[in-house]
Amino acid sequence: MRKTFGKFVAGASALALLGSLLAACGTNASQNASGGAGEAGGDGGKMYIPIVSKGFQHQFWQAVKQGAEKAAAELNVEITFEGPESESQVDKQIEMLQVALDKKPDAIGFAALDSKASAPLLEQAKANDIPVVAFDSGVESDIPVATAATDNIAAAGLAADKMAELIGGEGEIAMIVHDQTSRTGVDRRDGFKNRIEEKYPNIKIVDIQYGGGDHLKSTDLAKAIMQAHPNLKGFFGANEGSAIGVLNAVKEMNMQGKITIIGYDSGKQQIDAIKNGEMAGAITQNPIGIGYETVKAAVAAAKGETVEPNIDTGFFYYDKSNIDNEEIKAVLYE
Repeated sequence: MRKTFGKFVAGASALALLGSLLAACGTNASQNASGGAGEAGGDGGKMYIPIVSKGFQHQFWQAVKQGAEKAAAELNVEITFEGPESESQVDKQIEMLQVALDKKPDAIGFAALDSKASAPLLEQAKANDIPVVAFDSGVESDIPVATAATDNIAAAGLAADKMAELIGGEGEIAMIVHDQTSRTGVDRRDGFKNRIEEKYPNIKIVDIQYGGGDHLKSTDLAKAIMQAHPNLKGFFGANEGSAIGVLNAVKEMNMQGKITIIGYDSGKQQIDAIKNGEMAGAITQNPIGIGYETVKAAVAAAKGETVEPNIDTGFFYYDKSNIDNEEIKAVLYE
C-alpha cells in the first residue's frame, strides 16, 4: 500500500513521531494506493484490484466504473479503473495491463480490446498467481477465472428480430460495428447477422463497417453506406459510439423517418433519440452490474473461492413504449 507522510524536521523527536505514525497506519489503506498481492490478508491491508477497461469515452464505461466502485466500497477493497482514450488503442491498453500486473495486485479485471493480443500478459498473470476476471469482452484464453458480460449473441439476435419487425421483413439494411477484434464486436456482429440470414431471407445486409466505437468515424461510414445504397431501410449500431454515429449520419443526410435505427447501449443521446422518435430502439446492457460483478468475482478469486465462470449480467430491448418502465430505467445510464 502507498502511504503518504508530510515532511518531518530532522531530529530524534521527529524520528519518534515518524515511528509512531508508521505503527498507527499499519492497518490503514490509502484511497489511491496501488497495493499488491503480498499485502492482502494477514497484515490488515486492503486487497488491491486494478480494472483495465476498453476506454473512458462513452457513458457505458462510466457506468461500469460506478458499479465497480460500489462493489469495492461494500467489500472494503481498493480498485483503480482506467482505459485508453479510444477503443482502437489496443497497444495502449496492453501497456496499461502490463503496468497493472507490475504492481502485483491480488486480482485484476480486464475488458480486452483485442481478444488475442493480451494472451502473453494473461500468461504472465497466471504465472504470478494473479486471478483474472474478464468483463464485457471475453478473451481467447482459458486463463480468466470468470467473465462478467452480456450474452451479446442473444442480445444482437433480439435486435435483429426487432429490425425485421420494424421494416416489414424485407429490404436492405447495414451495420456499423465498433470492431472485429474484441469479443463484443464479433459476437454482436455475428449475433445480428446470423439471425437475419437464418430467419429473414428477404432482408439483405448490404454492408458491415467498423468505426472503432468513434461516433465521428461511424458517422462518415454510415453516410458513405447511405450514398452507395439509396434504398437502405435500416441500420444497426453495435455500441454507443456506433449508434450515435449512425444517428448523426441519418440526420445529416435528412433521412429521418426513412431509415430505421436500432442501437446498442444507452447514454443520453440515444435515450433522447428514442424518446423523440429518431431512433427506433436499442439494446441496453447492465453496465453497473457488469462492474459490480467483476469486482465481486475478483475478490472471491483472490480469496481462493470458487467463482461462476460465466456471469450473465443480462440485457433488455427498450423503445419509446417501455423506456420509462422501472425495470428499464434501472439499467439505463446517462
